[in-house]
Amino acid sequence: MSSLWNTVLKLKTQIKHFAVPVRHLNLLEYQSKHLLRKNGVAVQDFCMIDEKGCSEFEKFNVKEYVIKAQILAGGRGKGHFSNGFKGGVHVTANRNDVEGIYQKMLGHNLITKQTPKDGIEVKKIMIAESVTIKRETYVCILMDRQRNGPVIIASPAGGVDIEAVAEKTPHLIKNIPIDIFEGVTDSMAEEVATFLEFKGSLKNLAAAEIKKLWQFFLTVDATQLEINPLVETDDNKVISVDAKINFDDNAQFRQKDIFGLEDVTESDPREVEAAKNNLNYIGMTGNIGCLVNGAGLAMATMDIIKLHGGDPANFLDVGGSVKEEQVRAAFNILTSDKNVRCILVNVFGGIVNCATIANGIVGAMKSMKLEVPLIVRLEGTNAVEARRIIKESGLNIQTAEDLDDAAKKAVQNVI
Repeated sequence: MSSLWNTVLKLKTQIKHFAVPVRHLNLLEYQSKHLLRKNGVAVQDFCMIDEKGCSEFEKFNVKEYVIKAQILAGGRGKGHFSNGFKGGVHVTANRNDVEGIYQKMLGHNLITKQTPKDGIEVKKIMIAESVTIKRETYVCILMDRQRNGPVIIASPAGGVDIEAVAEKTPHLIKNIPIDIFEGVTDSMAEEVATFLEFKGSLKNLAAAEIKKLWQFFLTVDATQLEINPLVETDDNKVISVDAKINFDDNAQFRQKDIFGLEDVTESDPREVEAAKNNLNYIGMTGNIGCLVNGAGLAMATMDIIKLHGGDPANFLDVGGSVKEEQVRAAFNILTSDKNVRCILVNVFGGIVNCATIANGIVGAMKSMKLEVPLIVRLEGTNAVEARRIIKESGLNIQTAEDLDDAAKKAVQNVI
């Protein structure tokens, strides 16, 4: 098996459900905090500043300020900006210093270990109230396939990599399944708070926060809610300082406000366009564009291209219920990649009608000037009719007898 297989497996999290595109909604930190606060969970007070000049800072007065660049990447505190400014997270008690700090962040690229080489442009800044942390704990609610339902994972060792805690000190991890009918009961919340080593009145506060986190988990159709850390402050408060939230993609129809928060400015525009058209697209580094129906066939197509010495430019699965307009959209996405020097269409008609694909191809080529060779292999439902449509179109389309032939022709066109 070629090394491409390993590459494709790494993409698994982005294409878990092959028939329906999965968006894997990612929210910026301030958006997660806003949702938590809106649902009654205790978080630090904060305000926002953006590059458009919208500022809530004038009315925001606290003893100490935390200025945090908002991008979808970790390691911000240790990062650096394209203008030479160090750190995407700063703390100051001097209100007069705040503007000077965020002005050095806004509009500049922040570079961390998790960003591209050139970094990500910072368009929003969150200014939060600094809290003095006495202790950090960890609480997570997630859907567990092994338990066939939600579980609470808790640890008194918060603020660090929880995987390392589980590996080195497993006794500091507690895993409690949640009955979906009973939910998180008072006794369960108190049990977790006790395990987290909250004492006295703080134990009651922590238990109350744990119950609020469960209600939030239900309300927003979350699949994971990770609070790391849930802290005890020096003024006897229990606060969720940082949160990671994953949402059920299937609940998009009833969580429109939340999914409407998605910031796609950091995403590959081709992937954004594909999602709009219900296509699964992931860009790669090769020069042979692939349009295939079905994830398994798509992976096999990319693998056989590699077998013959070629290099696929993408994973593109049009699915089983594709329409002609989606095929045209797929061609627009493929041709927007300047590295693509040839396009290979490989369709095995089962649910999908090959004639639909053929009409989409012909329509796309008539509406755009395709400057790269096009190889088409169609088999299955209405394949004979599909070949007739392509042949009578009079367009410069190369047909292939089978997948092996198609891959060979594609590679020959880019050598």
